[in-house]
Amino acid sequence: MSDDEREEKELDLSSPEVVTKYKGAAEIVNKALQLVLSECKPKAKIVDICEKGDSFIREQTGNMYKNVKKKIERGVAFPTCLSVNNTICHFSPLASDETVLEEGDMLKIDMGCHIDGFIAVVAHTHVLQQGPVTGRAADVIAAANTAAEVALRLVRPGKKNKDVTEAIQKVAAAYDCKIVEGVLSHQLKQFVIDGNKVVLSVSNPDTRVDDAEFEENEVYAVDIVTSTGDGKPKLLDEKQTTIYKRAVDKNYHLKMKASRFIFSEINQKFPIMPFTARALEEKRARLGLVECVNHDLLQPYPVLHEKPGDSVAHIKFTVLLMPNGSDRITSHLLQELQPTKSIDDPEIKAWLSLGTKTKKKGGGKKKKGKKGDKGEESAEPEPMDATANGSTSLE
Repeated sequence: MSDDEREEKELDLSSPEVVTKYKGAAEIVNKALQLVLSECKPKAKIVDICEKGDSFIREQTGNMYKNVKKKIERGVAFPTCLSVNNTICHFSPLASDETVLEEGDMLKIDMGCHIDGFIAVVAHTHVLQQGPVTGRAADVIAAANTAAEVALRLVRPGKKNKDVTEAIQKVAAAYDCKIVEGVLSHQLKQFVIDGNKVVLSVSNPDTRVDDAEFEENEVYAVDIVTSTGDGKPKLLDEKQTTIYKRAVDKNYHLKMKASRFIFSEINQKFPIMPFTARALEEKRARLGLVECVNHDLLQPYPVLHEKPGDSVAHIKFTVLLMPNGSDRITSHLLQELQPTKSIDDPEIKAWLSLGTKTKKKGGGKKKKGKKGDKGEESAEPEPMDATANGSTSLE
């Protein structure tokens, strides 16, 4: 097949090579998440942990496809973020930041890896403590986890995006929590982390998305964020923003030398995927990025917050809609949770009892995921029951 023909035929999961690349990226990001979790200790600097996550992904992807004729792009698809307590997302500070973790912090780890533009993303929530998580902290994590399990069963061919939006809100309400507004679950395509088909976290008059039906051979990043607060994210300080993505359809002749320098560095190093300003020359970056953002050349990923005292949990996974059913390729087992609420709603119980495969293969029940390496094996509903009590800590 010539390059032109290949361009015309969009690569999807009908190609075994594409599936292999997705699963390769997933295996790396699952291991990177495991590594980041092992580094999360009281008094550890957040920036050091984020840097270790990114370095691991660069290193592991760098070892793949070394000897192929045509260069294959690979590496970080979304920089490692470590957002604590009422911070909702995108906290990936600059090298000069001194913020450290404390005992009892609720950590949200968010990261992504790609091989040849085929992206696997994951987010996970962990409380920095020994023993089971209890009280409202357990409720908010169980709400995110149960909503993710329900979404896994509803993101399937023939179902609609609004079915998922309604279901995850119902699950959060059962734990007396809110789904955080403005979070989108995107379709993933080659080199596209924010595809046009999306699932809205909360439908309201301000945020409208096109109705869409899921189809076979599509890939989605299912993104669930829950809160014990009102679920309305606030931007407190634009200076905290460090993650950006090149808006490929925009052009503008930048006036400042610092901006032109930074923009050319971005075009060379990060033409498509989101990146962190940490990876740029820091002095010039701060100046230059402002002009780039003001003229829409870069799309910022702002650091958002709930009210102090609120707890926020985040679970994100990548799912392949294969002909034989849904394959969740990124995940990590949770700590033991002891929520104050349990699921009694028959509709939610019915969703959770749905299988994720359309045809049973071999011996029926799937194996339990081993040590978080194989995300694709840990998507079964069995250890969940409806309250996430059955999951065990991996540390």
